[in-house]
Amino acid sequence: MLLKGKNAVITGCNRGIGKAILDNFAQNGANVYAVIRTESDEFDNYIKELGAQNEVFIKKIVIDLSDEEQVKAGAKEILSDKLPIDILVCNAGTSNPLSSLAMTKMETIKNAFDINLFSQMLLTQLLARNMMRNKNGSIVYISSSAAYDGGANIEYSASKAAIIGEMRRLAVEYGPFNIRVNAVAPGLTATDMGNSMSEEDEKIALSMNIMHRKGKPEEIADAVMYLASDMSSFVTGQVLRVDGGLR
Repeated sequence: MLLKGKNAVITGCNRGIGKAILDNFAQNGANVYAVIRTESDEFDNYIKELGAQNEVFIKKIVIDLSDEEQVKAGAKEILSDKLPIDILVCNAGTSNPLSSLAMTKMETIKNAFDINLFSQMLLTQLLARNMMRNKNGSIVYISSSAAYDGGANIEYSASKAAIIGEMRRLAVEYGPFNIRVNAVAPGLTATDMGNSMSEEDEKIALSMNIMHRKGKPEEIADAVMYLASDMSSFVTGQVLRVDGGLR
């Protein structure tokens, strides 16, 4: 129960790493504002059951992160409950099939930055004010190993690298308010995105990490849990690489 009684906001909760983080947080006693883009009865039933099993509240917040006004409205809905926000996990992201810069439209690149970087920067700006008033909080961004090795397309690699720059600056700005800001950089993970590559490309990718396998969403969630919890109370401005020993 590492997060018992804490209130968390997690983006991208409807599948993959975000869903694993949501599950992990609920099991550890956190109340969660679960940010999703697309509503479904399946997700509604899932969070209802998860909340009941763990005796926490889970509130669905629907936001299209490519729409600035929706981000503002979603943040307003969260803050209207007048609860302290203890944790923010910016996990949501978008990716496209691998292509070169020469073959990629600038519109595609801008859209990726809107979702992967700017929307999360705006959400942080809006919610961190709550943390600043309370002089407490932990913010965790999900970057990627692609930020280091360029292993994905141009817009994904560049936007995930920019997240690290944002994180490090915000660690400086928010440190005096007892708010820690860190990032997790997953390697190839068994999600819809990670399972979409060809057999040949996957074989090459797996040969590049020491453990020769994909990560599990739950393993990424455990790393986020560490950075969100008081176990990392003296850790800020850091990137925790969870990539199987990528070489």
